[in-house]
Amino acid sequence: MIRRDFIKKSGLAAAGIGLSRLAMPAVFTNGMPSNKIVVAVAGVNSRGASLAGHFARQSNCEVAYICDVDERAMAKSVERVGQIQSKKPRAEKDFRKALQDKGVDALVIAMPDHWHAPATIIACAMGKHVYVEKPLSHNPNEGELAIAAARKYNRIVQMGSQRRSGTGLIEMVSDIRAGIIGNVYMAKTWYVNDRKASYYKDAAVPSWLDYELWQGPAPRRPYKDGLVHYDWHWLWHWGTGEALNNGTHEVDVARWGLGVEFPTRVSSLGGRYAFKDDWETPDTQTISIEFPENKMIVWEGRSCNKFKINDASRGVVFYGDKGTIFNPGGNSYTVYDMAGKVIKDSKDASDSEDTTNIVNAGDNLAVLHVANFLDSIRNNKKPNADCEIGHRSTLLVQLGNISWRTGQTLDIDPKNGHILNNKEAQKLWGREYAKGWEPKV
Repeated sequence: MIRRDFIKKSGLAAAGIGLSRLAMPAVFTNGMPSNKIVVAVAGVNSRGASLAGHFARQSNCEVAYICDVDERAMAKSVERVGQIQSKKPRAEKDFRKALQDKGVDALVIAMPDHWHAPATIIACAMGKHVYVEKPLSHNPNEGELAIAAARKYNRIVQMGSQRRSGTGLIEMVSDIRAGIIGNVYMAKTWYVNDRKASYYKDAAVPSWLDYELWQGPAPRRPYKDGLVHYDWHWLWHWGTGEALNNGTHEVDVARWGLGVEFPTRVSSLGGRYAFKDDWETPDTQTISIEFPENKMIVWEGRSCNKFKINDASRGVVFYGDKGTIFNPGGNSYTVYDMAGKVIKDSKDASDSEDTTNIVNAGDNLAVLHVANFLDSIRNNKKPNADCEIGHRSTLLVQLGNISWRTGQTLDIDPKNGHILNNKEAQKLWGREYAKGWEPKV
């Protein structure tokens, strides 16, 4: 259902339901929910299907709607969730229609990146709390708008950086704050995988896919075989590359551990080196991020070579003047002194061995993160990965991509994270939208 038809048929023209001129009609104004929290889950082909299960298993939580533009994925998820909870959820292709239900308290967003912030803004304006997968936004401007929407409508918005709720990582950051390795001045982060070449071919839109709604706020482009459901990640029009697809997680942990906010300088090198195909984003990339506290974060991404670093496919190493801390991507960490001797080894037996697959990796952390989100709604408190925390971490890798796309080192205002004195780079702070879909708060 395209935007104009949705507005006409739903009778919500006055509410401006789409993205432009959003208003908060009284009919959608929710007070604090009862102890039972009712959610709609949007985007259930992969990560969203896993999240739907996590929410359905939570005490006093009901998944009332499953929403997806893929009829097959939607039907499969409805059946799966119906087996977990006592009540089968309703299927609703357009998540905005599900949000018309005054009984729905929250929206869970696992749609493609170009939908994350726009759907967050819509949900907040309709009086719903939001759990949105990383990255928080497709571009920095959207991240700032998502924060504005959460604050304007007084909604809880949690980004799906589940490590923020990891008991082991909370302990790790506490150890860093207590000075276990002294002054911590650098964090190295990485992600490796063995992705193959991708080619996008002209094709008819499949009968099971609502491609118009899939595009949503993005300017219209012809359907290509190969885009749906995953390889849109490697095209800037919809995706954000490996840096935001996976790098967001470790960079967030690094920023958290270092205790830094906005940077002063960002630079990135790399390219599409492994294959000559249709990827626009780099498969090999480094991002260096410097902060005013004389600290730095380095991220290394290798999408097409799975050789591990420190015997881990992803992770973070913190370097201090009295030692080192290593986190291999899950809820465990090891502390070393300057001689390389282990002085603390914190292990979580539930950590997954396959940390490259985010659907399966760290599921124990996702359960904790979902529980934190629900607790935050019930107690009207900021969640562990509030949208402002999410934006600041997402912004770091977004700035890395902007540096890579322009081929320039970026000078950054450490007060707000904005790009300084670079018109070419500043053009990538936001994006163009399909007519009538411009996000406004």
